Amino acid sequence: MMKNFLLSTAFLITLSFCSFAQNQNINNFNFLLGKWEMKTKNGKVVERWTKHRDSLTATSHKFDAKGDSILTEAVVLKKIDGVWHYCVTGFEKGNEGKTNFKLVAWTSNIFTFENKQHDFPQKISYQNKGKEELLAWIEGNINGKTRKISFPYVKQK
Repeated sequence: MMKNFLLSTAFLITLSFCSFAQNQNINNFNFLLGKWEMKTKNGKVVERWTKHRDSLTATSHKFDAKGDSILTEAVVLKKIDGVWHYCVTGFEKGNEGKTNFKLVAWTSNIFTFENKQHDFPQKISYQNKGKEELLAWIEGNINGKTRKISFPYVKQK
């Protein structure tokens, strides 16, 4: 009896988080706007986010030490049938193609998108760390092992 109550309560809490996540409007993603940079051992990665009427778009470029760049991915953050999605198109070898991730969780400063059918990652998250910092990470299973990769970004002028 108690077990059923606990399972029912957990289900209702999960359902309310999903419902709350979908009730977010485009302005809740405004902290992403602008140019963000992450230093790497071989150069840097730059994400640029732009707001449109009912969506956000982003491009991600890798720059080598000489300043040469390649477009690695393009993102559209939009509602599809009333559900927020992180729609990414990869351009790097081994990461080509389009994949959609559905918004499954939102707190005051972290949102998480998920696609359980994708090989890796299965989750993409962004954390608002204030006006000057943004933390993104991807996570999921590779060959039965959980893996998480973090991307700490700094705001650029």
